[in-house]
Amino acid sequence: MGKIIQRATAGTLESSDVLVTLEPAQEGLEIELNSVVQNQFGAAILETVQEVLKELDVQDARISIVDRGALDCVIRARVETAVLRGEGEC
Repeated sequence: MGKIIQRATAGTLESSDVLVTLEPAQEGLEIELNSVVQNQFGAAILETVQEVLKELDVQDARISIVDRGALDCVIRARVETAVLRGEGEC
C-alpha cells in the first residue's frame, strides 16, 4: 500500500466538506492547505492529513486540501478515499 500511481480526488467544495486532490510525486510529501478556518485549525487539519497518509504508508505524493469547515472525520474519510483512488484501488 502507499504507491500513488494516478491523480485522484475526493470530496466537494460544499460547506462543511473538503476537496482533496492527490497526485504522484517524485520524492516526499507536499501538502498544500487552503481553508476557511486555517488560522484557527490549520495545524490540526495538517496533522490529521499527515496521520492518515502515515497510516496508509503514503510517502511520495502531492496533496491539495481545500477545506470548507469539514469535521476531522470527514477530512480523514476524504484523504483515505483519495489515496485509494490514487493507488487504483477504487
